[in-house]
Amino acid sequence: MTRELIRVFGRIGLLSFGGPAAQIALMHKELVEERDWLSEAQFLRALSFCMLLPGPEAMQLATYAGWKRQGIIGGLIGGGLFVLPGAIVIMVLALAYGAYGNLPIVQALFLGVKATVVIIVIEALLKIARRALVKPAHLAIACGGFAALFFFALPFPLVVLIAGIIGALGQTSAAVETPIPSGSLCRSLLVLLIGGICWATPMIAIALSDNAFLMDIGIFFSTLAVVTFGGAYAVLAYMTQEVVVSYAWLTTPQMMDALGLAETTPGPLILVTQFVGMLAGMSEGGTSLALIAGGLTLWVTFVPCFIWIFAGAPLIDWLDGRPRLREALAAITAAVVGVIANLSIWFATHVFFGTVNGVNLGPVTTIWPDFTTLQPLAIAIACIAGGLLLWRHWSLPLVLLICAALSLLASLSLGMI
Repeated sequence: MTRELIRVFGRIGLLSFGGPAAQIALMHKELVEERDWLSEAQFLRALSFCMLLPGPEAMQLATYAGWKRQGIIGGLIGGGLFVLPGAIVIMVLALAYGAYGNLPIVQALFLGVKATVVIIVIEALLKIARRALVKPAHLAIACGGFAALFFFALPFPLVVLIAGIIGALGQTSAAVETPIPSGSLCRSLLVLLIGGICWATPMIAIALSDNAFLMDIGIFFSTLAVVTFGGAYAVLAYMTQEVVVSYAWLTTPQMMDALGLAETTPGPLILVTQFVGMLAGMSEGGTSLALIAGGLTLWVTFVPCFIWIFAGAPLIDWLDGRPRLREALAAITAAVVGVIANLSIWFATHVFFGTVNGVNLGPVTTIWPDFTTLQPLAIAIACIAGGLLLWRHWSLPLVLLICAALSLLASLSLGMI
């Protein structure tokens, strides 16, 4: 059975391009249609549960499917093989980018990638909005989340917390009394305890070694892992603010390049954190520190995903009957729509203009571009990407390749490189 799990989930991991929707469709085909590993009802119930959790829902769904098939070992195989191929590709790309990313020809290619990323974020915004904004209150929460970030620069974790509280307090219906499965709660608490110890072990070792850089990496990405509701797009603006401004590990263009490269790899988009960790490590101490920082980032980002599934999967039916919890998480998802709207404006502004300034007017803190630095080439490529992705529905890797090539050809013809 273990060999078959490795073969099936290895195939899923290698083919998991195109974001969560494509990845979930691939798993449905492999696990429900072609095999009887999950029934349709089990698949949908597990998917709903995973969408309520912080972290990449497709990876957590793979973990659940493996757990359902062969317990914790199966879950480790399912989730691990979903992440591993993309993590290996990201490692190679980060090392190559660190060595050659400043070359003019590489920068010309990445202009096309960045312009495409603007459309990718807008597409994600439209998809999540259709799913999340099911009632007027959710639209109000989304608008509030956008305003909190765009005009007042509130931290993303605080926006998530406030949205969750508003959702929970707004739920007035009586809770459905679904009984807790016998022994499941104790087992889940034990899993949380053991999993938490495993998650914290590298941080304890780093604290003993007194490495301030790796401690900052571990603490920051650990925090990010537990507030990543709504997928990677939801925390990208917060991550960029911290990585570029607070820690100065990367520049804004490098952060956008990181997202563009992460879009080209299999596996969850949150692997962008590994790329960021490796670039920060390379800047701080060369290749060896880059590899250590990348490994630490992977650990603190994905170990919680396994913990949530192993602790929560036996309680899926019980959690499904807690309307206050479900409404809190629905409100968080609605706030994420506003967060991604803020991200789309942030990305577009930094791609389409060469200079973007900060603006502070009393409590208002926002951005304002220098209109004399408008970049027509980036806008033109973004329009092409928008037509190919939103209208023609071409595959993302192909569109990224086309736009990067167009950017290079245009830059050569205009004498920009």
